[in-house]
Amino acid sequence: MRRDSVSALLVASLIVLGAALPSLDAHAEDKPIVAVTPEEAGPDFAIQGEYTGEVKHGDVAAKVGVQVIALGKGKFHAVGYIGGLPGDGWDRKEKKEADGELKDGVVTFQGEKGLGEIKDGALTVKTAGGDVLGTLKRVVRKSPTLGAKAPEKAVILFDGTSADLWKDGRTTKDGLLMEGTTSKPMFQSFTLHLEFMLSFMPEARGQGRANSGVYMQGRYETQVLDSFGLAGKDNECGGIYSVKDSDVNMCFPPLSWQTYDVDFTAAKYDEAGKKTANARMTVKLNGVVIHNDVEVPKSTTAAPVPEGPAPGPIYLQNHGNPIRFRNIWLLEKK
Repeated sequence: MRRDSVSALLVASLIVLGAALPSLDAHAEDKPIVAVTPEEAGPDFAIQGEYTGEVKHGDVAAKVGVQVIALGKGKFHAVGYIGGLPGDGWDRKEKKEADGELKDGVVTFQGEKGLGEIKDGALTVKTAGGDVLGTLKRVVRKSPTLGAKAPEKAVILFDGTSADLWKDGRTTKDGLLMEGTTSKPMFQSFTLHLEFMLSFMPEARGQGRANSGVYMQGRYETQVLDSFGLAGKDNECGGIYSVKDSDVNMCFPPLSWQTYDVDFTAAKYDEAGKKTANARMTVKLNGVVIHNDVEVPKSTTAAPVPEGPAPGPIYLQNHGNPIRFRNIWLLEKK
């Protein structure tokens, strides 16, 4: 199918209208929601999420994915992708955006040629005359590496039974590791598996929205942030902070369990302590490669450990937002 035909279909379907996401520097007032369970999250949480299905306009049909972001107090922002969701059909090129609002149990995204309505777990796309062009169902994706078992010789950093391998390690009543802790063991090159859950903070924006980070050797950060539906910049979830944007934004909605799988090669130094080779990383976020053998020329912003030849820890940043971690293991490379 020609790209211009598909683009016309998406615009005509009015899933997305071309509006920009409201300012990420704005902050809502009076008792913003900060939820670490769905029970605390309120009604907007059940609407936020991913929707996918086929939209047909005339003789033109296409698979479409839409990510709906909660902005607080019944306000929403939608990002639509031709071909499917990121990591599930989207060609990483064209997307459209729109705003919507919850009224009488329905979220409506209104445009000149039609509208999209979310109700009962489905996004229905209609023409201005009310003809249905397609229905997209809400889906909950899971990372293919979720629950990955540690290899025989791996270092089990956290399995829910104890935080003894973490400095100032704190756990929740249900056995999850909290943000703001550093591993006691130190490492050179390794493969890391880690699972994390973002808190639901719909009124927050930008770096104030479920912010943390995972630092390899305490030096090189892969960002943790509620960047669901955003561009995938270096300071968003998956980014190598201050170094490189993600190839694709694979961040799932908050309160979903997500995975980092990182193949890390430490920087090399000569006997005089001079660096001879930069650190390198291959990073999977939720099972999709978002950085492929990327050279990291410097320690990233706010790294607690300066660059050097000594081994370093895994550091889970505390940025003032509740983040949960589980199933953390590391296999050292020779």
